[in-house]
Amino acid sequence: MASAQLRCFSLIEPLACSANRQIIPRSSPSAGVRGKRLKRFSLKISAKSGDLAAKESGTVTIDRGIGVVSIHHVGLLCENLEKSLEFYQDLLGLEINEDRPHEKLPYRGAWLWVGSEMIHLMELPNPDPLTGRPEHGGRDRHACIAIKDVNKLKEIFDGAGIQYTLSRSGRPAIFARDPDGNALEFTQVD
Repeated sequence: MASAQLRCFSLIEPLACSANRQIIPRSSPSAGVRGKRLKRFSLKISAKSGDLAAKESGTVTIDRGIGVVSIHHVGLLCENLEKSLEFYQDLLGLEINEDRPHEKLPYRGAWLWVGSEMIHLMELPNPDPLTGRPEHGGRDRHACIAIKDVNKLKEIFDGAGIQYTLSRSGRPAIFARDPDGNALEFTQVD
């Protein structure tokens, strides 16, 4: 049996574990910490021994009451909408969200579903340089798309002649660029 990993936050120290293995926070956002910087810890409970190990992995700011829920969409610029749709629809299999206001905007575009979020392709001039970008998209600004099978996507990219690089961390993820040089990460999730 594999060990379980949990993410948690605390003002002072990692969360404690009671005798019946329930996680008990030492402080919580409802205890008046709104807007404070908290330490972020990754907890790992060993399946064999039941030991709890904590590792600090950065800080996080508690919600200030605005109710952040998720990323709604990512806007990407493209030079030719049809060429971009060949990549996103035909190659990746994304579907257009017909409920979004294509004809109401002063430029051509398309909204593509990525799970419950979207990519908004906008056919507009790109103010960013297209040359001199890092070869590895993980060292450039990028959007990350969670997928179920990185190897299958590699086969698709290989068949289409799309260049990509593997994740430098060794995890199952690859980086590629769309026809307009927008960097995309594809990370495998269970």
